[in-house]
Amino acid sequence: MEAAILSAKAVVAEKELKLHINVYRGLRSSVVINPVGLVRALHSSSSSSSGWIVRAVSMPDTAVVKRSKVELFKEQSNFLRFPLNEELQTEAPNINEVATQLIKFHGSYQQTNRDERGSKSYQFMLRTKNPCGKVPNELYLVMDDLADKFGIGTLRLTTRQTFQLHGILKKNLKTVMNSIIKNMGSTLGACGDLNRNVLAPAAPYTKKEYVFSQETAENIASLLAPQSGAYYDIWVDGEKVMSAEPPEVVAARNDNSNGTNFPDSPEPIYGTQYLPRKFKIAVTVPTDNSVDILTNDIGIVVVSDSDGEPQGFNIYVGGGMGRTHRLETTFPRLGEPLGYVPKEDILYAVKAIVVTQRENGRRDDRKYSRMKYLINEWGIEKFRSAVEQYYGKKFESFRQLPEWEFRSYLGWHEQGDGALFCGIHVDNGRIGGKMKKALREVIENYHLDVRITPNQNLILCGIRHSWRQPITTVLAQAGLLEPRYVDPLNITAMACPSLPLCPLAITEAERGIPDILKRARAVLDKVGIQYNESVVIRVTGCPNGCARPYMAELGFVGDGPNSYQVWLGGTPNQTSLARCFLNRVKIQDLETVLEPLFYNWRSKRLQGESFGQFTARIGFEKLQEMVDKWDGVVDIPPRHDLKTFADYQNGKEE
Repeated sequence: MEAAILSAKAVVAEKELKLHINVYRGLRSSVVINPVGLVRALHSSSSSSSGWIVRAVSMPDTAVVKRSKVELFKEQSNFLRFPLNEELQTEAPNINEVATQLIKFHGSYQQTNRDERGSKSYQFMLRTKNPCGKVPNELYLVMDDLADKFGIGTLRLTTRQTFQLHGILKKNLKTVMNSIIKNMGSTLGACGDLNRNVLAPAAPYTKKEYVFSQETAENIASLLAPQSGAYYDIWVDGEKVMSAEPPEVVAARNDNSNGTNFPDSPEPIYGTQYLPRKFKIAVTVPTDNSVDILTNDIGIVVVSDSDGEPQGFNIYVGGGMGRTHRLETTFPRLGEPLGYVPKEDILYAVKAIVVTQRENGRRDDRKYSRMKYLINEWGIEKFRSAVEQYYGKKFESFRQLPEWEFRSYLGWHEQGDGALFCGIHVDNGRIGGKMKKALREVIENYHLDVRITPNQNLILCGIRHSWRQPITTVLAQAGLLEPRYVDPLNITAMACPSLPLCPLAITEAERGIPDILKRARAVLDKVGIQYNESVVIRVTGCPNGCARPYMAELGFVGDGPNSYQVWLGGTPNQTSLARCFLNRVKIQDLETVLEPLFYNWRSKRLQGESFGQFTARIGFEKLQEMVDKWDGVVDIPPRHDLKTFADYQNGKEE
């Protein structure tokens, strides 16, 4: 009878198993094995006696559980080595599919020039890793040289405070990587399924909270950097070109008191499969939203006492921009409050969040692998509870914060140590031509360190007061103007590179935004909106959201050749999510949408109401009616006589 009961229970268990493993639910390093069929290994005699553990690798039952092919590539790669190393040594101008995925973790994407017809001309884009956007003088000069010698002659500043070098040939990859690594730089983890570059305010203030936020960002970047050594094996023949890590980083990485680590693994936090998808973190101080804090997987805010002494951190989780067209189950999402931790616990809290995503994020369908989908499915309470198991503590209640502000840090500012810094507007982050030569001259002659901002601009640091006038002259001669001479539309605008090199691009972004901004300014003039009033405009060539268009007051997201979705409703301080207002707006029809929207904003807005706030208050139904019934406006003389930034750069007269 007992045997029959056991047999019946086994049948029920088998049915339950089949019901619960339709999708892969992540790695598990807990004591109890669950239906995803993870490999277990007995503790050795020297280990703790707590039971079963997972040894660095997940092995779901592949007969039942689906995983994306990228998961298999990672698992079989010998920690990001195979077959990348072998592929790099062939005479072919490209690398195979597996190596193409693996090289992302090393900071590179294989690309082709989509403007060229006929046979594919393979090339590689390299992206650096610069926590807080910090770039030592030596590294900037090397990047400038490499762009000319091996790239396309330009440097690209990204929306995550890094450089991108385009046009690198496969045969030159090792030379370029070697040069970056040996000149205080790195590309490790700039792409791929792990923690990307950690953002922080770029301003080189000496204020305690700014310094602390930047130190924290650097420590988090170090904590979550890959450890296996594959990067150095491939690019510098095994030579470890690394600075010493702070002891608190080493202690946090090695701590396994709450079951976060893969014991005896070259990758104690990531294991063989790393994270399900890219992972983004930003650190900032109260009020300073130069980092788009709510768009990150983890957003961290320094909390200080009344004397300005940092005490701890508020933590947001679950932000993310990417989505897929015509798939409503994918979406941009804002981060939400998780809790507060004392300052000494921040590395352990971040590690616990990362491990929760590692263990539970989906690995069967990469469209749903970001942490925002896990939190959306679970809810914040369940997610917090899961993180607390790895953190080993309860989160404290979220501390109250003041309103956020967008800060560009353009122009001249006191650092606080007697020196100045100068924020320079770089249209779409593209440094080339006269601008590139002038920046090189200034940075080299005055031996300046620089910082990249999350808005694709550049900050020159440590400038003596006596250097201000000669530096201003050199910059102005190259068209790099003080902020008062730059169109406010350009100051807050961003675009991704898109065509011709990005394989995901559907239409133009970087090459298209100058015309979009000029036409938007013409419409604002036409309807009588003052020059000093502006709208945050962001453009991407696809729905992945690299330039964070879903936070813009007016976002353009490529959805076809010369066609865009129009997103409305973001705010100037980047705290509200825009929504899709129109699909498939052809670029030639731009004015038929902008004129009625801008005209009604001017005539019907509340006092001090931004364009994004106006569109959110009015609602899409009424906005659609305004567009549909629009029959033109009476011309109103322009209220200014200034040329746009693009005109200054190009040396053109209207």
